[in-house]
Amino acid sequence: MTDTIREQILAIRDTGLTNMFDVPMVQRLAYDRGYYELALYLEDHRKEYAHFILTGEAE
Repeated sequence: MTDTIREQILAIRDTGLTNMFDVPMVQRLAYDRGYYELALYLEDHRKEYAHFILTGEAE
């Protein structure tokens, strides 16, 4: 996980608009905000994403 993706995850979280485990909605919010790196990352790295959401640590 890159620093850019980590920052984008935190930016989405800070909006409070969705449960962060609602991955399709997180992807939609990311796309709407131009966070294309995050939207693409979630396609193939859901396990790593979930680990970060639960622990705050990148795998």
